Amino acid sequence: MKGDLLRKRMLALSLVGVSVLTGGGRLSPAWAQSGEGLTLPLAVEIALRTNPLVRAAASGRELAAAQLHEARAGRLPLLQFSETFMTGNNPVFVFGSLLEQGRFGPQHFDPRFLNAPPSINNFRTAVTLRLPLFDQLQTDTRIRQAQLAQEQAERQRDWVEQQIRFEVIRAYYGVLVAQARKEVADEAVKTAEADVKRIRDLFETGLVVQSDLLAAEVQLAEFHQQQIQAAGEVVVARAALNTALGLAVDTPHKLEGQLLERAFDMESQDELIRLALLHRPDYARVRLALRSSEQGVRRALGEFLPRLDVFATFGGSGRGLMSGSADYTVGASLTVNIFDWSRNARLKQARAAETRAAAEQDHLADQIRFEVIRAYQHYVSAQDRLRVAARAVAQAEETLRIVQDRYQEGLTTITEMLRAETALLRARLNLLAARYDYYVGYAQVLLASGRLTDVQPFVS
Repeated sequence: MKGDLLRKRMLALSLVGVSVLTGGGRLSPAWAQSGEGLTLPLAVEIALRTNPLVRAAASGRELAAAQLHEARAGRLPLLQFSETFMTGNNPVFVFGSLLEQGRFGPQHFDPRFLNAPPSINNFRTAVTLRLPLFDQLQTDTRIRQAQLAQEQAERQRDWVEQQIRFEVIRAYYGVLVAQARKEVADEAVKTAEADVKRIRDLFETGLVVQSDLLAAEVQLAEFHQQQIQAAGEVVVARAALNTALGLAVDTPHKLEGQLLERAFDMESQDELIRLALLHRPDYARVRLALRSSEQGVRRALGEFLPRLDVFATFGGSGRGLMSGSADYTVGASLTVNIFDWSRNARLKQARAAETRAAAEQDHLADQIRFEVIRAYQHYVSAQDRLRVAARAVAQAEETLRIVQDRYQEGLTTITEMLRAETALLRARLNLLAARYDYYVGYAQVLLASGRLTDVQPFVS
């Protein structure tokens, strides 16, 4: 059994790999032609590789990694090469150029030359190395913010994956419940067709009146309408599943799962809220955003500190590119901004961003508590409705059996029998809806508490 499941997973993943390589983010038709059944774990694996939201999350991680690399580059030396050409007869330019080129001589002290020199060409080649020793905490805070952004991207990816799992679970069991509703409708139509045939035979022999036959035909028409609607819901449910999987909406597949009766373990509401604030990736992301804004305040405060840099320049000047004399310069610079009217504004912006991040964290915490309560109550409601619906089906089946026996004995009317058949159909449909809501409600609770990291509770 485990070997079959592993083989199916390897087949699906190989097909996914082919799709990604061929472009488009869609599975190739080979999946549909393989004849392999689609289980819930396999569907989740496919979705986590083909759903567009996964690609978007991966892009966010790549962006954060590039930003971190850029921030770390601020600690490395900067090496620059420059080639400059200047020409002119400005006395100061000519005097300095002759000195740079190593061609200055006694004749150049002639006042006539100094006051009206001829024009001169100067090619300046230079290589400059700069290294910041202390850059007002700018690089350190950028690196820390980039690291926090990378962690935020990881949390965003985790949250997207949980949301995709939920969408796949909802769509997967949506197909199963739609198929089950179609089967119930088909069975109801067959039963109604048998009733019409039997009552028509009785009418032709004069044992029942025409109104009984007409009533049975009306109910058959109503069941036909429900059958048609159920068939359309199957098509829509399959399209929804394909969309969640990242496939073309008309991709055919055969589901192997079943919407069976199942009991899930559930913590208390208060415990779920505690777990949600501990495990929700989106809440972890806003906590990281608050820490990043704190680094922004630290960065703004760093602008009030001095800046220290060292530098070295090696160059050469000459009348041409291949001639002249070489020189070098080594030094350090300490810079202090005495008056920078924009620093206070940037500090206020950073502190306002920190306040906003803290408020957003508090707001999300309240929102998470509400989502957990809502999901938990929906789950409890579905659980109670499931028990009621199961009893209703049993009661409706017994009621129909009794009414059919009475009708055959002529002890009740056709209206009562048709009403009993309709009640049974409604009870079966209600049971399917309650079971689906129970499954989805449990998944919603796991998602709201940030623990929808696996689908094994639904298939074990």
